[in-house]
Parts: sequence; structure tokens; C-alpha cells
Amino acid sequence: MSLRIRTTTDYIEDVAPGSGFLPPRAWYASSDAASLSLNGRWRFRLSATADAEDDAFAEPGFDAGAWAEVAVPGHWVLQGHGAPIYTNHLYPFPVDPPRVPTENPTGDHLRVFDLPESWPSDGGAVLRFDGVESCARVWLNGTDLGTFQGSRLPHEFAVGQLLQPTGNVLAVRVHQWSAGSYLEDQDQWWLPGIFRDVTLLHRPAGGVLDFFVHASYDHVRGEGTLKVDSDVPGRVTVPALGIEVATGELVTVPVEPWTAETPTLYDGVLTTEGERVPLRIGFRTVALTDGRITVNGRPILFKGVNRHEWHPENGRALDPETMRADVLLMKRHNINAVRTSHYPPHPAFLDLCDELGLWVIDECDLETHGFIEQAWRDNPVDDDRWTPALLDRAARMVERDKNHPSVVLWSLGNEAGTGRGLTAMAEWIHGRDTSRLVHYERDINCRDTDVYSRMYACHEEVERIGRGLDGGPLRRRRLPFILCEYGHAMGNGPGGIADYQRLFETYDRIQGGFVWEWIDHGIRDERLGFAYGGDFGEELHDGNFVCDGLLFPDRTPSPGLVEYKKVIEPVRIEDEGADGAVRIRNLYDFADLSALAFSWSCQVDGETVESGPLAVPALSPGESAVVKLPQPPPDRRGGETQWTVRAALAADTAWAPREHPVAWAQFPLSTRPPARVTPTATPVSVDDRISLGPASFDARTGALRSVGQVEVTGLRLDVWRAPTDNDMGAPWQSDPRYGLLWRKLGLHRMRHRLDAVEPGGDALTVRTRVAPAAGELGLAAIYRWTSDGTRLKLRVSVAPEGDWTVPLPRLGIRLGLPGTADRVRWFGGGPGEAYPDTKSASLLGRWSATVEDLQTPYVRPQENGARADVRWAEIGGLRIDGDPEFWFSARRWTNEQLDAARHLTDLTPGDTVWLNLDHGQHGIGSQSCGPGPLPRYFLRAEPREFSFVFSAVDGPK
Repeated sequence: MSLRIRTTTDYIEDVAPGSGFLPPRAWYASSDAASLSLNGRWRFRLSATADAEDDAFAEPGFDAGAWAEVAVPGHWVLQGHGAPIYTNHLYPFPVDPPRVPTENPTGDHLRVFDLPESWPSDGGAVLRFDGVESCARVWLNGTDLGTFQGSRLPHEFAVGQLLQPTGNVLAVRVHQWSAGSYLEDQDQWWLPGIFRDVTLLHRPAGGVLDFFVHASYDHVRGEGTLKVDSDVPGRVTVPALGIEVATGELVTVPVEPWTAETPTLYDGVLTTEGERVPLRIGFRTVALTDGRITVNGRPILFKGVNRHEWHPENGRALDPETMRADVLLMKRHNINAVRTSHYPPHPAFLDLCDELGLWVIDECDLETHGFIEQAWRDNPVDDDRWTPALLDRAARMVERDKNHPSVVLWSLGNEAGTGRGLTAMAEWIHGRDTSRLVHYERDINCRDTDVYSRMYACHEEVERIGRGLDGGPLRRRRLPFILCEYGHAMGNGPGGIADYQRLFETYDRIQGGFVWEWIDHGIRDERLGFAYGGDFGEELHDGNFVCDGLLFPDRTPSPGLVEYKKVIEPVRIEDEGADGAVRIRNLYDFADLSALAFSWSCQVDGETVESGPLAVPALSPGESAVVKLPQPPPDRRGGETQWTVRAALAADTAWAPREHPVAWAQFPLSTRPPARVTPTATPVSVDDRISLGPASFDARTGALRSVGQVEVTGLRLDVWRAPTDNDMGAPWQSDPRYGLLWRKLGLHRMRHRLDAVEPGGDALTVRTRVAPAAGELGLAAIYRWTSDGTRLKLRVSVAPEGDWTVPLPRLGIRLGLPGTADRVRWFGGGPGEAYPDTKSASLLGRWSATVEDLQTPYVRPQENGARADVRWAEIGGLRIDGDPEFWFSARRWTNEQLDAARHLTDLTPGDTVWLNLDHGQHGIGSQSCGPGPLPRYFLRAEPREFSFVFSAVDGPK
């Protein structure tokens, strides 16, 4: 009886990057060398531990017919085998580097394949893995090829001598946990599997190995200099430029430069004795000039996002269509830069950035954030044993992506503390590639980096940095500053980004920032809609902190993305005063305005009455011009009049069609007349009711029961909103987390005391006190009702009682309407939601929507859907005019029910439409990870007075 030898698992806890794989090289597609995709359905077996199974499955002839199947690329936990885990920074296993638990889910993957009949018989072959989490061992036809770690990085094995025409057996054992997991503690789901492409590449004799395209641009001479270094000698041709030179030879010719705004690429070919490889060459020069990041001699301003790779069904296994959709959405929302948080993306994404134009900070697959829990003790980046793995990761990023003109900075990683290993990475990158700068946020003194980078610095601190008052080492003070993360887009928000953008545009040293982040990482779930941390029974998890993007998981833009597009418009349109002129400013870094068509329109009470084209010169970057608007049409209505000026694409582009909106602004011509109601009716008491004009009230409580034929229930002062993620803040913050304070005070359970119902003269006055249990704070609220016989006016007077040290969530009234009220028309801000510090994109006009469409589907339900600056609204046969303008929201559940929900599927529509008419809302801010609202957006508890006029109309039901 023979004893089968089990596969050793020592490699799992080895701090080395692996064994058997080839040196890193550039990623490219050959013109004539054969390739075979091994993506598709693979046989799969899951074991609970790393050593539960032997390696017999790797031998030819093994019968895996009873195994399950999984899709490759893919994650097995998203295909019914185990479950995903979400943590922000806590390691979901004991921190004992480099040891990992015995309970180590291990997936054996098996694929049998034949070579195409046309597969060449000469030369060699390479087996390429573009991404496997977190550690893999590979066999081909029973031969052990080696092991590797580095989940989001490519690994190749030489396999030419092992291939056979048919029946090739590729076996891959993937372990969820390994020593490499300690280097991959990024804020995201832990998702094991072969999640990027697996490809067999023929390597012909004399074929291309590695090459480095050096394509610089001299902005003074307007010339590009090209040199292609190649491991295998050959020739480089660029037909459009008349270039034909040997590899390693310099050539200088007139060119159009590459920028994110003008992404000019030249097609070329690298030809060696055995192979031709297509090149897409972008000429550009990145430099640190007078303390600023410059490209082609000009400083640039990053209007960026952080982008994790994500798909709600497939996790980090992205298809080309999804990657293109991401880039198109970014371009269409005025985004010009991406930080690839926190690992190199699929290389096809960088191809798209080259083609369509985005600046890229390419970030290494490195984060050790969990070591913060022990004050960074045993942090691998300061342990020399781990330095080879760190250098391997840096090299695999740089070598793979070095030929992409879109990549302008290399980033060492994210939230990994500081240490000697990071210094070694920076030194290696600086030595390998002098054409780019190096970034790392935690290098607070900029010892190793070329950029001063911070996360979530508040507005005040950013301004100090812009003014050069931040102190620090001399080297740091001479470097440009970026916010590599800001504007935490979790739930409703982020707020305050317009205020950041004003700082970016004011101070030369500040070169923009990257909103966190691009997309919510919700996992599609039949029961929950989209699942987040804790929904899979994780022992440790960070809840919906994984849903903090500008896109919802299905890639629908959130209000935050719409707001960001407006804030970062590349054209600023400003009112020049009473002479009917506007100033147009070109905020592009490189492009003039010739690609844009401008137009004007004039609105009266939100309706366009006249419009036309506006002639604007093709201003160069940084230039501005005053442009005269036409004479406004005669105001025959006596209403509110305004100009709207727009800039849109004049022709189709690679990323958006003609007339795609790029920028806009509105300017008032005349203000609206107030909604006046001259009291003529008097309260009349009959039985248990009081009538006043078109309204009926409860005689005992003074509660409004109807306006005309419209029934009204529950009208009362309302100060509560279902706290947003930004209201709740983050546990590590020292600033007040008002969502918690509001709940502690009991603002979610206010009690209403009736003090008096006073019909008399031309008014019905109802006096109340609104306060939470267990405290002395309260609000005295007086409702004064008057009518001219057809309209009903409510004046609300509110006075705080007690020592209010916190702002209010909201202040206004709430009332219920019959469930048949389905559609709302309004004149005010729209079409989407807005709050005090998130309303840059709120366009004044006339809008219409169903009650369902007014809801914003944040993955974790919270306050949403308010429309700002509303003059009037009509719903369910009721019209409401405000004095002053107001916010409104309408939903088929109460604020309390919204607050209690954890997923959208928890919200069940009721028989009442609850309408909030708000005099004020507290700001949103970014405190789910960053700063809260600026003080000017606080809704302070102080005496206030506001009015609404109600009337019955034949409007939408």
C-alpha cells in the first residue's frame, strides 16, 4: 500500500513573494503571436483548510466530474461557495504575522484544454495570471510550476515545454489567507478566487520580451522625443510621424502632446525578429516645477475619484464593457483623474484612460492598516524580512504599467504606516522611472515622496496649507499638495465639496483631490436588494461603510456625483452685474473652448420663454471674457425672471454625444413676489370642527383636517430626520457627531403638548410645546392660521427653550395626505435632491416627479429626497406656496420608519403620503470619514418664523 504525500503548505506563510514565476514585464497584446484565453467554466472544489486535500487533482486523468463549477474570472464566495467578508481595516484573522489560521478556505480549480490546431509548434509559451486572491499554487500537466502572492498583480510561468496538443490539465490551488493577506488590508470585501484573466501566450523565437516606451514632450519647441528600450533588439515605426528607428535610438519630431483633456495617441509598431507588437504612444512630460506638478510645462488640477474595482454580482471580476462604462461616466461628469485605490487595476482600464483621457495615480497593492490596532507594532513595511515582497509588488506594478501615458504618479500603497520597506520601494521606483512622481499619503514629512498628500483634512487646514502656514519640514513646504481622499461619498453626501473646490482654485500649491470613492460595493441580494457588511454573518464587519461611492452598486449616478460634476465644471460662468453680461472663464488646463457651444435662455416662473445661441470666443486655458447677453424679453407676467447660460459639446466626442451638457449657471433678473394672503375670513365653530376659509380644523386640538376636498392628517412641527451616514460620523472622530447627539437628546421621539386653541378675530392660533422626554429642552411652536376665503396661510413661530448646544436636524412641518397623492409638480430646485451644502447642482425650474421617483435609493436608508429653494409645490390636489423658499420631501413612510430601516426592502409603502415642508435643514458634510458641515451650514436652534399658503388646485393627484 503506497502512502500519498500531501502537498506542503509552508509557502502560504512565507513572506517571500513566491517561486517559479518569470520577472515582471510590460503588459501588451501581440499583433501576430497566438494567445488562448482560459477564462470560462472551471471545475471547483472547496476545502475548509489549506491541507485538507492532497495534490492528486493536479495529475492528468484525475476525475473531477463530481466537482462543482465556477466562472473564471470570478470569486467563489459570490458563486455559492462560502461567504464574503467586509472589514474596513481590521484583519478578519488573528494578527500574528506571517501566520494565518488553520481555517483557511482553499479552492482547487481545474481546467482541461486543447491547443488550437493553429497553435505554433516553435518557440515557447507563457501562462499568465492577471489576478488571484490571495495565494496560489499552479500545476500544468502534473508539473508543479510554483507559487505566488500579490493578488492584484500579474504572474507568468514558462510552460512551452509542458504543453501537449490535447488534454492539457491546468490545476490551481487558491488559498484565501496567506502571508500576503497582511499586505492587502484594503477597505473592501475579502473575496478569494481567480478574479482576473488567465491566458496562454505563445512566445515566438526572437519575440518581444519587455520594453519601455519613453515619449516626452518639449512644450517650448512643440516636439516629442521617442525612445523605446527593448530587451530584444528591433525597430520602431510610427507612420503618422514618419518615424522608423532602431530600439534604443532617440528621435525628435513635431507632435501633438497627450493630456487628459486632449488624449492624442500615435499608433506605432515594435518589430523584432519574431514578433510585432502594437504601440499606442502619448507624448507628455511630467515634472515637479517650482513646487507644482506640471505636465507639458503646465500645472494641473486633479478633479478626481478613488476607484475600487467593483461589480454588484461579480465583485472585482470586471468585464471590458463595465470598465468602459466607468470611464465614460467619469468623463461625462467632468472627472479628469483616478487614483486606483488601492491596487493596480485591470490593465485594460488603463488602456481606456489612455484612449479617453484621465490622469492616473497608479497605486501599489499594499495596505497594512490593521496594524494600527497595535500602534503599528510588527508592521511588515518596517520589517526587512518583508522588503523583497514589497519590492516585488512595486516592480510588478511599474513594469506592467510603465507604457501608459495616463499614469502620471506612482503610489507606494495606502495606509501602511511608515518604514524602511516603503523607502526601499520609493528608491527603486525613482531609479527605474524618472519620468513620473512618487506618492504616498502616510509619508507625512515627504521623506520618500514628491507630493504632500493628505486624507480628509478639513477646509480650514487645507486653506492653511494653501497659504503656506502648515509648517513641517522645509522639503514638504516646497512640494505641491493634494487631497488623495476627501468628500467621503457614503450615503447622502458628500457635503462641502464646493467649498473645497474654491480652495483648490484659489491656492496654486493645492492641486486638487480625489473624492472617496467611485462606487458603492453593495452585493446584489434577492432578499435585501444590496447587501453590505454583516449581511453574511461575518464575526467582524464594518457595516455599510463599504457603500461610500458616487455611484450606486448598479452604476446609477447618485446625487453626489451630479453635485460633483457641477462643482468641478471646466467652465465657470459668472454674473457680471446689471448690464446683462456674463464672464466666461476657461478652467481647463490644456484645452480651449472651441469644442463647446454656448446658449442662453430666459425663464419666467421656471418656464423658458426665450432662448438662443451665445457667441463665446475659443478662450485659451486660464483666459476669461465678458460676453453680453441679449435684451431680456418683456416681463408680461410680473413673475420671477432669470437667465440660464449653458455650455455643451458642439460635436460628438469619443466619450459623449453632441449637446452633452458640460457647464451651466443661472442668474436672477427679478425676484418673485411674495405669496400674500389678506385675512378676510374668520374662524367659525360648528360642533367638533372649526372652519376657516377652505379649511376645516379639529375644534379641540386645532389640528388641520382638510383644505377644500383634500384630507390632511398629522400636521405638526417636525425636527427629526433619519440620520445620514455623515450625520452619524465615525467612531474615531473627536468632533461632535450630531446624529448621535440628536438621538441621545431624544429628537427622534419628540412629544407635542397642546397649550391653547384660540379662535378669534381673523385667525386661529394654536400654541404648543415640542420636547423630548427626560430633558428640559424644548421648542415653543405657535401656528397662526388665516384665510382670504380661498387660500389658507399658516405662519409658524418657533422659539427654543433651554440651553440648546446642538443644531437641529431639520425644522419645518410634516403632514399626511391620502395615498392617492402620487405625483408632485414644483417650482424650485431640481431635478434631484439637495441640502444646504450639496445644492450646487440644483437647477431652478419647473419639475414633476412621482412620489416613488422622489426617493434616493441609498443602500442603507436615510434622510434623502429633499428638493431645495422651492417656491411652490402641488401634490394630491393641494398647492403649497412658501415664504421664504422651502425644502420639501414626500414619501410613503414616516421619517421614523425610514430611520428604522436597514435595507430598502425594509420600507413598505403605507396608505399615507407624508409631506415634509422644511424651513431649514442641517448641512450634510462628510463626517462618515471626514469633517462635518461647515458652521455656516448649521441649522441652529434659534427663534425662527416661516409661512406656507395652502390652496386646493386641480393639480396632480
